[in-house]
Amino acid sequence: MSNIRLLLIEDDPDVAELLTTYFKIVAYEVFHAADGAEGIAMARSHFPNLILLDVMLPDMTGWDITQRLRTSALTRYIPIIFLTQRHERSAKIKGLGLGADDYITKPFDMEELRLRVQAALRRATQDRLYEPRTGLPGDPLIKAELQALQDKQGWHHLGIHIERLGEFRERYGFLAADEALAQTARVIQATVKEHGTPDDFIGVTDADEFVVITFTDDLNTFRRTLQDSFAHTVRTLYNFQDAERGYMELDSGAAAAVQVPLMSLNIQRRT
Repeated sequence: MSNIRLLLIEDDPDVAELLTTYFKIVAYEVFHAADGAEGIAMARSHFPNLILLDVMLPDMTGWDITQRLRTSALTRYIPIIFLTQRHERSAKIKGLGLGADDYITKPFDMEELRLRVQAALRRATQDRLYEPRTGLPGDPLIKAELQALQDKQGWHHLGIHIERLGEFRERYGFLAADEALAQTARVIQATVKEHGTPDDFIGVTDADEFVVITFTDDLNTFRRTLQDSFAHTVRTLYNFQDAERGYMELDSGAAAAVQVPLMSLNIQRRT
């Protein structure tokens, strides 16, 4: 998984600085919240791949935070590792019962913590719970979310496909195509943050189709913003010449190369 985003919810400034510095050195993108309310807000706005959560915080407990995160579609499936004191056996058990994925005790060994973080991320991707290139929920969690919403009203199911991704992969290579998927995920997340609701859900299927379940009251604005944001962002994935002229050229074996327009989003409303 590239561009791993880690959210640290920890009120001790020394511990926070230590963990932030360490995980940035090993190439994680780290966000820090000093209390529970800030942590919940950042989990909903920054879409972390994993959360390191202190049990005791100034405004609420790690248990309360976990309960809040597990009731929101945007944060329900994010792996959580509890940071606890050695004597807090009951906290460990309660945290695991609420849906935490692991715990580690303070004072902790940094290498052990890194390995536990890697293991939690690996379990999620090996079980196909998360798509590794984007960090988004995969097919099993998409199906579970749709099943849970069957009897609810007021939501929209969108299927989002990147048009001409295959041609882009042929021209620029697999790594560039993977970055196109990751960048599309970020555009969708930003749109959900701006025009969606805390109950919205984002996933990606094995066929590289993004799935958005949104409770927005203004679906037209949501779709238009998503289209416009992608059209603006996608140009950064191409070289200067292709971006300026608005197309790339592929060798078709004929006398003239085939002109392929830049990638775009095909957004379909599913029933």
